Amino acid sequence: MNAPAALPTPPKQRKPDWIRVKAPVGENFSQTRKLMRDLGLATVCEEAACPNIGECWTKKHATVMILGDTCTRACAFCNVKTGMPRVVDPLEPQHVAVAAAELGLEHIVVTSVDRDDLPDGGASQFVKVIEALRRETPNTTIEILTPDFRNKSEEAVARIVDAGPDVYNHNLETVPRLYPTIRPGARYYASLRLLEQVKRLSPAIFTKSGVMVGLGEQRLEVHQVMDDMRSAGIDFLTMGQYLQPTPRHATVEEFVTPDAFKAYAAIARAKGFLLVAASPLTRSSYHAGDDFQKMQAARAGQLARKAR
Repeated sequence: MNAPAALPTPPKQRKPDWIRVKAPVGENFSQTRKLMRDLGLATVCEEAACPNIGECWTKKHATVMILGDTCTRACAFCNVKTGMPRVVDPLEPQHVAVAAAELGLEHIVVTSVDRDDLPDGGASQFVKVIEALRRETPNTTIEILTPDFRNKSEEAVARIVDAGPDVYNHNLETVPRLYPTIRPGARYYASLRLLEQVKRLSPAIFTKSGVMVGLGEQRLEVHQVMDDMRSAGIDFLTMGQYLQPTPRHATVEEFVTPDAFKAYAAIARAKGFLLVAASPLTRSSYHAGDDFQKMQAARAGQLARKAR
């Protein structure tokens, strides 16, 4: 019997010039990587194959990924490995605080894998990280990017909000029609309700969410997501180009042009977002510190106009 012929490897998609980036080099990049390894910390910069890692790590800006490096879900867009995660590291919160101090971070972004195996989805670890940062680096502003805490979101979110992060981010990722194939373990409206709950519990916390484009979504579908976000009181919208991490992941249906991103950004601003970041290379934590300062200034201006 003849062996079956191997399936042909799909041709590699050529990236347009506007999303090509320089390879990471330099002393600061190496020092940042060494610090993360010495402290046993994972970063979403590495695990998700972020195209901006060279720029960010050269500036000593790293996005820490807590609760280990293994996710209990397998989203079609994400490069983080999936499987049965390790036991939660009790030293992780202190290590995050040490990393923030060593890097001299004025603003830190902390995210995590999905931990559906944990009774609280990992919410208590977010709380411990926030507390450690407040204790060790009190001048560092804190932005968290959490999972959806499926089937346990209300209690989990309330505990994290009580800990007082400065920014609460949770990404919707794509339009509702594509959830069954792109984000099958999540529910679009549950994610919206999570962000709405944050704003209801603490209006002072900035809320933030992001979407990827280039997955086959239609323009009007993206506009509807913007409307849904505004209805949930979301302050900050990020939009970036989806890039296929490996041949096993969802394919790129379109490379959205920089002009199209500018058009999306203009529409989003008209819908009332406090801040919008939209470009091919935009990611949730890209330039997060600078964006936090912009949000503060925008809110101050907004309040000043209302007081007139």
